[in-house]
Amino acid sequence: MGLNRLDLVIIAAYLAGITLFGLRFRKKQRTMRDYFLADRDIPWWAISLSIVAAETSTLTIISIPGLAYDSNLTFLQVVMGYMIGRVIISFVLLPQYFRGDLYTAYQLIERRFGPTLRGVTAGLFLLTRAAAEGVRVYAVSIVVSIALGTGEITSIAIITLLTLIYTFEGGLAAVIWTDVVQTFIYIGGTLVGLFTILHLIPGGWNSAHAVADGLHKFQIFDLSFGSFAKPYTIWAGIIGGAFLTTASHGTDQLIVQRLLAARNQRQSVLALLSSGVAILFQFGLFLFVGVMLFAYYQVPSSSFGRADRIYPTFIVSRMPHGISGLLIAAILAAAMSNLSAALNSLSSSSMMDFYFRLRPEMSDAKRLRLARGATLVWALVLFGLAVLALHRVGRVVEVGLQIASIAYGALLGVFLLGVLTKRANQNGAIAGMICGLAIEIYVWRMTQIAFTWWVLIGTCVTFVVGYGASLVLRIE
Repeated sequence: MGLNRLDLVIIAAYLAGITLFGLRFRKKQRTMRDYFLADRDIPWWAISLSIVAAETSTLTIISIPGLAYDSNLTFLQVVMGYMIGRVIISFVLLPQYFRGDLYTAYQLIERRFGPTLRGVTAGLFLLTRAAAEGVRVYAVSIVVSIALGTGEITSIAIITLLTLIYTFEGGLAAVIWTDVVQTFIYIGGTLVGLFTILHLIPGGWNSAHAVADGLHKFQIFDLSFGSFAKPYTIWAGIIGGAFLTTASHGTDQLIVQRLLAARNQRQSVLALLSSGVAILFQFGLFLFVGVMLFAYYQVPSSSFGRADRIYPTFIVSRMPHGISGLLIAAILAAAMSNLSAALNSLSSSSMMDFYFRLRPEMSDAKRLRLARGATLVWALVLFGLAVLALHRVGRVVEVGLQIASIAYGALLGVFLLGVLTKRANQNGAIAGMICGLAIEIYVWRMTQIAFTWWVLIGTCVTFVVGYGASLVLRIE
């Protein structure tokens, strides 16, 4: 059926509207505190929704339904682990972040271990975040090329450019408040899509339930134990998900930057915990959409080329006009919110952890110009990485998580060394980090261990080796 003029008008109206809305925050950007932390004056509920949007990308919306289409609801076990990880951060890491005037997560490392390790951890964040975000930006091209018929490179360029405009001008304030709007758009659009799918299935809910239930599509818990190659068992999900989130939300500047923008520690904790509830609902919704799509098509995902193409193909070819445009706009909303978060966090870390630390004498006006320049540079880098990712990845949600998981264990291990121990020193922490990262790369390339275990393995190796090496390498 394809999109018609009404759909295209809705998509164009969204893209223009969200870009103009983000530009409203340009005049408020006068200092680094304004640009990178929104003057620490964002209410908890807005930060909560921004956290949800920041960890939700196009690959989440298109790949999670594809995952459920091929399997069931067992991915929710990982999301339950996400909730536990948030509680750990609230008690262990957030109190440390609110002691002092921090702009990035890695300033905490400098305060505990010194500038060298701060540079190492910040550099690792920049490398892995850029690589993972390149895959996420690539996922945008899957949707836009199916919906609009544009080439994949052109699709990537359009979204990158529009997101860059308001992120470049409005800083974190523009990112967070556009995230709030975009969260309502993509959640609302997905709910509309779910009810539309149910309406289109012959026999409605009763028929869909019979098909899905007969093939165990509603299974949430997998209690099997003994194989570390299965990513979605209760053990891998709860434990692995907890470690993954403790690392991603407690050591990754993408999320920590939002937590630091809260008015105080209490509001930051409230934002983090409430975002966990929202994420549980959201992933449940996306997975349920995938199950209903299976009940509708009842054909192997290979019929679509890859599972990631099922949901966008359904939107374009089966949804009524108007709703198709709304759902494509919803998917683009998630893409732009995640991309803007990445641009601002990459810019803040590269400037605050490296450039400004070496050039402290600059005026605020010059710092602001350079910060915006860094945002532009990172947009070009992510565009290039997304183009490289074309035709080189499989199910994009898992590839994105795998790339991030490779470094998260080493990062979390170092942070825990700094927060939980007093005897650890910089030399020991660096030794632990090198070993942790090496083990994670080995596990990734040479074993069949599921990615849900990688952060746990890397964290334990980094912490144990780092602490032991600190006892031996006493001289810093």
